[in-house]
Amino acid sequence: MDSEFKPVAPADLSEQDRAVNRVADAVHRLNEAIARAVNNGLSIELMRVSRHHDGKGNWGDQMIPMVRDAKTRGAA
Repeated sequence: MDSEFKPVAPADLSEQDRAVNRVADAVHRLNEAIARAVNNGLSIELMRVSRHHDGKGNWGDQMIPMVRDAKTRGAA
């Protein structure tokens, strides 16, 4: 068996597809982090704090986490 690592050809994706994949990957990691926080006694809510515009009609929401700790607010 050949155990040598070989490079994989990059996917032939457009810049838009690459951008969508980056956002999807980041959201997946964010969801995992939220699940870990919840499993450690926190409540997490994402709140939109701004919207980024590119001046050509495209926009994206920018978020921050609102965090509540069950220990400081009483168990609910």
